[in-house]
This record gives sequence, C-alpha cells and structure tokens, in this order.
Amino acid sequence: MKDLYGSGILFFYFFKWPYVFGFPYLYYVKGMQDNYILNALWFYCLFLIFKDFYTIYRDIKTKKARKEEEQKSE
Repeated sequence: MKDLYGSGILFFYFFKWPYVFGFPYLYYVKGMQDNYILNALWFYCLFLIFKDFYTIYRDIKTKKARKEEEQKSE
C-alpha cells in the first residue's frame, strides 16, 4: 500500500502541470472524445495546483507574521 501511495504522490506531483495544460489542448484543439474519468482527473489536478498556491501563500503569510512578531518583541 505504501508503494501505491508513493507512486500516486510522484505521479500527481510531476504530472499535474502538463495535464492541466495538455488536456484542454487535446480536448478542444485535437477533438478528443468526452471522458468523465479524464475530466475528473483534470479537476483533481487543478485542485492540487490551487492547494499548492494556497500553501505557498499561507507559508509566506505565516513567516511574515513571525518576523513582525519577533521585531516587536525586541
């Protein structure tokens, strides 16, 4: 089970960006057939990208708050 989980993490870590940009290209430009599983996978990859941006934003905000708190305490 650990191997499956690890391969899923690596798959979505490296695959989400090409898939988010490549799937619309294949769907709208190349005329790919409608597939609900691939659509759901695209939305999941999009969710993971938004989650990454939110995590980066939250970390920057937390670091900034800590820095301001340290400056006030000095």
